[in-house]
Amino acid sequence: MGKSKGKRFRRPPFAPAGERRQSGGEAEGGEASPAVELLDKLQNPSADMREFACASISKLLQQKQTIPAFVRRDVVRCLGPMLLDQSLAVRETAAGALRNLSACGGFDVCDDMVAKDVMTPLVALLKECQARLEETNGAMKETKETNKNYIEDIANEAVNLLWNVCECSNTAVAIFNREGCLTVVLQYLKRFHTNVELAVAVASCLQAVTEDNPELLSSFDASAHQVLEMVMASSEKTMEHVLLRTLVAGVLWNVKSTLPSGSQAGTVNAILKTLSECLAVDAGETVIRMKEEETERLKTLAEQGTEENGSSAVRMNEDEEMEETPPKLEEMPQKPTTGEADISDLLPPSNQELKQVTALLVAQQTALEIIVNMCCNEEPSDDEWEELSSSDESDAFLENSYEEGGKLMSPLCLSAEVQTALMNHQVPKKILERTAFPNRAAVDICTNSLAWKPLIKKLNMVQCRALTCLHSILLVSDVDCLGGASVLQSLAQHLSQLIFSQSEFSKETEFLEAVTSALRALLQMMASNNIPQCTTPEQLMMLCEAGIQSDNVGVRVNVVSILGIAGSVLSSLEDTVETLKMTGKFLLEVATKDLSLVVAGEALDALFDVFADGKEAEKAAEQIKLLPALKEFQPVFRLRMRKDGKGQYSPDQLCVLDNVKLNLRRFIAYLEKLEKK
Repeated sequence: MGKSKGKRFRRPPFAPAGERRQSGGEAEGGEASPAVELLDKLQNPSADMREFACASISKLLQQKQTIPAFVRRDVVRCLGPMLLDQSLAVRETAAGALRNLSACGGFDVCDDMVAKDVMTPLVALLKECQARLEETNGAMKETKETNKNYIEDIANEAVNLLWNVCECSNTAVAIFNREGCLTVVLQYLKRFHTNVELAVAVASCLQAVTEDNPELLSSFDASAHQVLEMVMASSEKTMEHVLLRTLVAGVLWNVKSTLPSGSQAGTVNAILKTLSECLAVDAGETVIRMKEEETERLKTLAEQGTEENGSSAVRMNEDEEMEETPPKLEEMPQKPTTGEADISDLLPPSNQELKQVTALLVAQQTALEIIVNMCCNEEPSDDEWEELSSSDESDAFLENSYEEGGKLMSPLCLSAEVQTALMNHQVPKKILERTAFPNRAAVDICTNSLAWKPLIKKLNMVQCRALTCLHSILLVSDVDCLGGASVLQSLAQHLSQLIFSQSEFSKETEFLEAVTSALRALLQMMASNNIPQCTTPEQLMMLCEAGIQSDNVGVRVNVVSILGIAGSVLSSLEDTVETLKMTGKFLLEVATKDLSLVVAGEALDALFDVFADGKEAEKAAEQIKLLPALKEFQPVFRLRMRKDGKGQYSPDQLCVLDNVKLNLRRFIAYLEKLEKK
């Protein structure tokens, strides 16, 4: 326990807008089921009827209760051949339907789609689209009357489908590797100047498939690097291009080992320059500016009486537009998301301002996650993405963390190239700026707009990711790199203000875990360097009393550790007996009453730190009768470990708890020795 550990961001299997893996709830009407009727229409000789069926299926697949009915009726094998239909319109709507299924069906459905061989027609479609784009230079139109580029639109749906299944299925990734899909999608990426939406889909897919995929790395040659670097060096100013460059920076980081050694430092510098530029944009100001632009544009269109998106007139109330004029089927949400549904695919062309803000917020969240991964050289397991106790350290790890001179090394480290680039591009400063609460005026704008309201969640997510990123930076940096003692003291005041603010965000569990993790790492750094801590014992106790009520184990672990750090500092000062008594009583109560063994173990670890040394600590320990309390609790802790340990906790957590159990015995012996003096 003791030293906190960095969290590495992985792209988890998605379950958009809530759990999608429902096994029931669909209409059981036999032949009356819409699934039966629509799947039958896929065999109709009329291309228009097949397109209608695909579009109708696409819409229904966004409703979680209808998915099982389609899955049971083999929707994948019915729609798969449609990807290679003679009609381009059918191909596009079929790809959109499968994309919706993959996005809304969740992990199990994606796995089943791959098992039902969706990859064979999908790979064939991707390769054919690439060939036709090269032959026609992207000018393929189905009719002269429309300027719709069917080939690029089909490719966009297909790449998004590929991205979805590769995020969820190792088999899909293996097929991606084997079938040379990298070469195909890189050709699509080259079209970023004219089709940024397609390029973003490709970059998102590449970021997913290049993570922990050594087999694919051998395919990244000089030409592949050149494409990625060309995109990242582009100068377009739209927020969609900012998102694109950020995603490509993530891809380059994933494949950095394939770069020539002589160019790695330059590429790392370019990656961090891109991430820094992304984080430098003020999202709150962007919301305000884009909303003003939208209002002005709609006002102008209304004055001109312009018809837009097939409407007979333009409504000034864009919320009413979102409610009363549903987007086209091909514009329905089809992208994998986590928790809150991603609205970017819901937005018709008339909502370009909202799309710009959404792209920026996704870009900033992505940039922060990439930086966190840069700071973490360990490889946690998949479940650590879901929940990683900041105290998870094993005996073996601790034993291997000492240099010959006995100095404890950090479990995380940065290469000189990364450290230099971080500082040169002022990345820590820009991360700190993103930890502030969202602009109040921007939040009010989003609150008062139905279409913009989901952005509040995204603004909050960027703040949480920035706090997690700050935590990682603190773990891998030294005091001088961060600007010295005064900067750290100012940072402590900033984090305290965030915690004790009255904002509604401060009640969010993810925020509390992120901000307490950052404060824990900061106070540990300050204590290790003998820097006076600005947070008062009363403030810390208030934080701990509130945090220990949280349902989140990570929050409880953090506040207990924070109190242990502060207490260990106080134990070396004079006239601190009363504060140490209050600290000891609190930690003892947590150790004996918390339902989580991890939290109880952290509380014991904090007690060891606080009362390990010092005259004030000895007096306080005696007055709160710490020794008899621990002797009484020792068999209870052992029993809980035997009874609950193996069934509820990971091997790493059990290893830590074993270490706590051993230290508890040693600490009791230490207190007994003091008592005999």
